[in-house]
Amino acid sequence: MAASPPGLLAELLGEALVAPDGSPVPTASLPARGVALVGLYFGSCGAGSSGAGGGGGGPGSGSSPSPSAPPSSPGSGVGVGGGPCAQFAASLAAFYARFHRGSRSEAEAAGAGDSGATPERARRRLEIVFVSAEQDPQRWQEAARAMPWLALPFADKRRKLKLWNKFRVSNIPSLIFIDAITGKVVCRNGLLVIQDDPDGLEFPWGPQPFNEVVAGPLLRNNGQSQDSAVLEGSHVGVYFSAHWCPPCRSLTRVLVESYRKIKEAGQKFEIVFVSADRSEESFKQYFSEMPWLAVPYADETRRSRLNRLYGIQGIPTLIILDAKGEIITRQGRVEVLNDIECREFPWHPKPVLELTESNAVQLNEGPCLVLFVDSDDDGESEAAKQLIQPIAEKIIAKYKAKDEEVPLLFFVAGEDDMTDSLRDYTNLPEAAPLLTILDMSARAKYVMDVEEITPDIVEAFVNDFLVDKLKPEPI
Repeated sequence: MAASPPGLLAELLGEALVAPDGSPVPTASLPARGVALVGLYFGSCGAGSSGAGGGGGGPGSGSSPSPSAPPSSPGSGVGVGGGPCAQFAASLAAFYARFHRGSRSEAEAAGAGDSGATPERARRRLEIVFVSAEQDPQRWQEAARAMPWLALPFADKRRKLKLWNKFRVSNIPSLIFIDAITGKVVCRNGLLVIQDDPDGLEFPWGPQPFNEVVAGPLLRNNGQSQDSAVLEGSHVGVYFSAHWCPPCRSLTRVLVESYRKIKEAGQKFEIVFVSADRSEESFKQYFSEMPWLAVPYADETRRSRLNRLYGIQGIPTLIILDAKGEIITRQGRVEVLNDIECREFPWHPKPVLELTESNAVQLNEGPCLVLFVDSDDDGESEAAKQLIQPIAEKIIAKYKAKDEEVPLLFFVAGEDDMTDSLRDYTNLPEAAPLLTILDMSARAKYVMDVEEITPDIVEAFVNDFLVDKLKPEPI
């Protein structure tokens, strides 16, 4: 087996994890033990809502894309006695026992010379690491002892928050599979893996090309069926939505007009509706409003695999793909609402965004640099964007080269009711310009209040944040 790069997994999860009996387990030892995948299980053992990690209740949360309870900070999950986390933990425990035990037996058989247990199959081991939202040490200890897998140490709170932010966890329970050697994400929606592939037949559940996952018949709302090959050569919007979700219905009305404008402009564009409706009757009623294609409601396997492919945690979600099936943006919802005339289609991400009511929901998705300016001063917002953009582009390029999520989003905020609400919620001074990093999931802020903000100041501020040199203030 290929050796793990020194400290790679340990850099992500820390030098040691905690076994159910409380003993330390060196993180770097996992690949050597034959572990191929690590499942990061974000959950809770306290009482509260089913959301975590997203800074619930803050500005923009009223337009949260999740159909579940608004996200809240780690520490507000559902107890082990009942609720989503407890129900999922029971399913995960059964899966883990079967898959983990089976893999260990294969490894032993391979070591004993059993020709039926190949070295490749012996390496197919899964380990789970519990990343708890719990704030009470005693309850955390009780839960960690009750679980058959490993846990991130309770005391390592800073690393816990970094993991919630790195993987953009907005709801719990959440299970994300990462490669034990490279630390890269393999599957963002492990909950659906447990549901769809309880025997691990599709191990290691890695991403497949869109055209393979979507392959098969697609429907028009007149009942006509078309093969998915019709999508070839087009930009594609993959639209996860449901009739029972009010924000979904609102977005659909806007999206119908956007779709029409893009097609009339001669662009090759198609949308594929992936329903989360609760009955075929609801699906048909909702789909009748849509002029695009849909995965048949009865094809639950294909719908689930598309959810797994893109790690869908909430609806409505609109993902825009290029003609090769590569993701252009996961923020299609925001782009459609911000660009009613579709002049910027296909909506390649901008390094720096002007904070608006429709994109404020992104503040809940991870740490965000927000530069507050005096919008009464002509050109101030544009000048601020130009100041930040080279720094944002450098950060984005650096993490894209490593095939990792960008750890920071970049915004410029002017003066309006939404910005006033954000200042009030985060208890920020009224100064402008004001350079901040807001981390809603950690309920933390970092503030630099200086008379003049220069590129050097912004770059130093960002770099210090990324290497944990800044001291947070509570929100």
